Amino acid sequence: MIETERLILKPLTHDQLLKYIKDDHSLEKEFGLLPTKKNISPSLQEALEQTILPNVFDKDKDYLYHTLWTIISKPDNRMVGDICFVGEPDQNGEIEIGYGTYKEFRGKGFMTEAVGRIIDWAREQPKVKSIFAATTKDNVASYSILEKNNFIHIGEVDDMLSWKIELK
Repeated sequence: MIETERLILKPLTHDQLLKYIKDDHSLEKEFGLLPTKKNISPSLQEALEQTILPNVFDKDKDYLYHTLWTIISKPDNRMVGDICFVGEPDQNGEIEIGYGTYKEFRGKGFMTEAVGRIIDWAREQPKVKSIFAATTKDNVASYSILEKNNFIHIGEVDDMLSWKIELK
């Protein structure tokens, strides 16, 4: 678990991920939070089932790089979004992040703050040298978060933009 002044970023265990998927507010109850309306996109649902859950369950993998980290707003006492890494650092020390803010909490700076804190956490990890992210060209909110956190636009393919920040 890592924190900012307003946020708690909590990596979910396998059992907590199962509660997250159920979306019956049992996860919020476990954390002592108010219920939050999450909308798990089809792509996230697929990632959870095909990749995230099996990798978190695998004891040979560092689950912190495979699980969802829920983002909790301290003032609201609610989950406001999620952030994750797409696997452990590669041979060049690069990791990829993905993130999403629940609709009701967008535009409040939560994700900019969360991405900033996860960058700080990653900088402390010996094997991590850079972070990569991809956004669609039309998702201004998403790439604004990256720009505010000093990511550099490094390329584009079709409707996707690529971003990177060097840590070491």
